[in-house]
Amino acid sequence: MELKFEDAFLKALKKHSAIKKQVQKKVDMIAANPIAMGEPLKGNWQGFYSCPVKKSFIIIFLYCDLCRKKNDDIVVACSDCNSTKNETIKFLLLGPHDEAYR
Repeated sequence: MELKFEDAFLKALKKHSAIKKQVQKKVDMIAANPIAMGEPLKGNWQGFYSCPVKKSFIIIFLYCDLCRKKNDDIVVACSDCNSTKNETIKFLLLGPHDEAYR
């Protein structure tokens, strides 16, 4: 499994460094089983998944294999989709629930 971390995710991780260990634990769990750990999002977030780190703090990620199987790649339209392997998880955003969806 290949893990990619977007700049926004890394910046948020630095900002919320107090929960870095909790985030690492969730990232490891997502990497081990992204389908079981992620809740599919809808609407403008179609193709993406969220996973809670704690009560109202979430990780938003994309699992390339599932994105392609569901044909969500047409909606998501990642700039590097053609060069990214199926077994890739992209960690996009991290933060309080309400802020992450802005």
